[in-house]
Amino acid sequence: MFFCEIRKSHRIHFYLCLGTAKGIYFIMKATLEKLRAEAWRELEGARDARELDSLRVKYLGKKGGITAILKQMGSLSAEERPAIGALANSVREDIEGALASRAESIDAAALSERLRSEKLDVTVPGTPAAAGHRHPMSIVLDEARDIFISMGFAVAEGPEIELSEYGFDKLNTPPGHTVRGWSDTFYIARDESVHLRSQTSPVQVRYMEAHRPPVRIISPGGVYRKDELDASHSPMFHQLEGLVVDRGITFGDLKGTLNTLVQGIYGEDVKTRFRPHHFPFTEPSCEVDVQCVVCGGTGCRVCKGEGWLELLGAGMVHPKVLAGVGIDPDEYSGFAFGVGIERMTMLRYTIDDLRLLYENDLRFLRQFA
Repeated sequence: MFFCEIRKSHRIHFYLCLGTAKGIYFIMKATLEKLRAEAWRELEGARDARELDSLRVKYLGKKGGITAILKQMGSLSAEERPAIGALANSVREDIEGALASRAESIDAAALSERLRSEKLDVTVPGTPAAAGHRHPMSIVLDEARDIFISMGFAVAEGPEIELSEYGFDKLNTPPGHTVRGWSDTFYIARDESVHLRSQTSPVQVRYMEAHRPPVRIISPGGVYRKDELDASHSPMFHQLEGLVVDRGITFGDLKGTLNTLVQGIYGEDVKTRFRPHHFPFTEPSCEVDVQCVVCGGTGCRVCKGEGWLELLGAGMVHPKVLAGVGIDPDEYSGFAFGVGIERMTMLRYTIDDLRLLYENDLRFLRQFA
């Protein structure tokens, strides 16, 4: 008697072969053919790569069916071993081929499903991307800048941390003046020689020192003053100042320039009013009012019944300012003005609270898209 041990699905079966060892050869041959058929059937039903790998281990692994059969080769005769070895190699190659073929089919099916589930119809309109838009202050500033550029003005900029020499002395603002007090100005140096600029007028001084007349510039930028933040004041805000210096410049030129600005921003029918005022760096000086853009001058809540709204300050450049930068005031004259961008914006859009411009509330800002 001879015993043949065959592993199948982790169970051990014993085949009792009666007679001679020849029976082992036939049992091994039949078992290999049965493994081939079973492998093809199971591989055909495999659904994914994980099941394929499990079947590979079952049939071709170190403890798989083919390996278990080959361990019985010692029981065969020298003539029978090559035949069983060749059959085992044939079965192995067939199973490997079936594995590769089934893997390709599974991959193709997965790709087809992915293309079906992830397909994109390029003819369907896409989801529109949310686009930003300009802040209302930027809208008004850009319009004002375009108006002045159309009149031949250049744009000049300067430092926001300024020397008091340029922020006060060269603007004819003497020591002891109220605007130079610590209660009004953000000083950086204890000797009051350096501060955050409270107006963009120092840009005009620096420009005149570096350029000879004719001068025609605007200087927009941030400025700082010790004001509490409320509906009409802020410790930081923005100005747009202008300067013209040349031979024969008159107050009439100032009025014409400012009327062009006001009509460009608020409409051609809006009127202006010039009232006497005092600034240390201009003489004569004035405050400029615009006709109320809400009631047209008849009086309303916005203009407090007066029909006019204060807009900016202006005047003819003081002779001491010209002389201080080396320009002969007997030969040249000029005018200067300064307007708050926030003020212009609030009047343009009838905004009654300055803080709305700084809160970044999208409900408010979307109105200007």
